[in-house]
Amino acid sequence: MFDDTYRTISAPAEGLYKEKGSKFLAFAFPVTTVEEVKEHLDALRKRYFDARHHCYAYILGPTKEAYRVNDDGEPSGTGGRPIHGQLLSADLTNTLIVVVRYFGGILLGASGLANAYKAAARDAIANATIKECTIDVTYRLHFQYPLMNDVMRILKEQNLTPRNQVFELDCQLDISVRQSQSVRAYDALAKLYGLSIETL
Repeated sequence: MFDDTYRTISAPAEGLYKEKGSKFLAFAFPVTTVEEVKEHLDALRKRYFDARHHCYAYILGPTKEAYRVNDDGEPSGTGGRPIHGQLLSADLTNTLIVVVRYFGGILLGASGLANAYKAAARDAIANATIKECTIDVTYRLHFQYPLMNDVMRILKEQNLTPRNQVFELDCQLDISVRQSQSVRAYDALAKLYGLSIETL
């Protein structure tokens, strides 16, 4: 049975790590698009304009199909990658973590830097509320009005809630089905003669 759930955070959260005078402020955001990522980054760069670095990592999509890491001028692999590692170890997606660094005057070295970014990101995740979501498939059903009772009976049997309903001579409604149950629901509906199913 394939997994049709994923974990994300339900609201922004913050974390903090201090090392040898350097401060690492971590900000975690729930995001679903690259545009949202850019908005959060722009806002943080304006708010913390005097900070030395804004390193970040994000993962997008229910199956974690898109991700990016950015060291923002820190030595390669010391900023974005440790943040990304914390997202992976918490099994999170649709999440952005930005760590803003204020330099304290003492160099931390590559391993010290990587550890600091990792610890700040981990603190932000620890302060976040994590929620589990299901991967859903949306179907749009088209049918003539006389089929209404049959359609509604199947939706009730499958425990599905209709949305965006248009009930005229030509009827239309949308349903969201959890991915693991989508084939069963589709097959039950497909048996109705005169019903067409469109995957949105």
